[in-house]
Amino acid sequence: MVGNQHKIALVTGSSRGLGRNSALALARKGVDVIVTYKSEKEKADEVVKEIEQLGGKAAALQLDAGNVSSFDGFVAQLKQVLNDKWDTNQIHYLVNNAGIGINVPITETTEEQFDSLMNLHVKGVYFLTQKLYPIIADKGAVVNLSTGLTRFALPGYAAYASMKGAVEVLTKYMAKEFGARGIRVNAIAPGAIVTDFGGGGLRENEEMRNFIGSQTALGRVGEADDIGGVVASLCTDELGWVNAQRIEASGGMFL
Repeated sequence: MVGNQHKIALVTGSSRGLGRNSALALARKGVDVIVTYKSEKEKADEVVKEIEQLGGKAAALQLDAGNVSSFDGFVAQLKQVLNDKWDTNQIHYLVNNAGIGINVPITETTEEQFDSLMNLHVKGVYFLTQKLYPIIADKGAVVNLSTGLTRFALPGYAAYASMKGAVEVLTKYMAKEFGARGIRVNAIAPGAIVTDFGGGGLRENEEMRNFIGSQTALGRVGEADDIGGVVASLCTDELGWVNAQRIEASGGMFL
């Protein structure tokens, strides 16, 4: 049972980057947020404070989204926080955002690199959603993060993009199976975004930013602020009839 009128979103990997931006965009829509972080607790706590300054409620929980064996313990912690802070046992929205980027040619990719991407982007998303499904409210929503790289190919991203291709297929199956409870599932595919993702390479490389801007219909590279609002809208009723879709948010990159 939900003890108040506020909807609650869980955004994985939301201490920084697109996750942080998505958490704040949800808060601006009146949605309370549970922030997760892998190691940067201080940054997660800062996001919680920002949400509270916007008038919302928030909490931060540690989560290694690539370690499936930790998920039962995480869900137990989550249930405790939901009970203590919100007097509820449900969340309404799940944003599977946590991720890492590895840029390496196919010929040089190690099994360790491949497995780290698989564990986080595919296996982690699959089983975390499975574990959380019982506490997602009916008529809730799941948003999975994909990438523009599933549509266009850039050298070095074969493993990463392959994982996100799997996420896009998984999104359709989740939508099919979760639809009986009115839970919508969509994937958002950002284009190139200036954040510290993948070591902040794009942020530091002006030549690359200029090139991508020249290949984007809107004439610039993306910023985190371009993505959070799309994620938040996919959660709320504004896009309530959008389901099982891959929505690219790239400004028209490589058309």
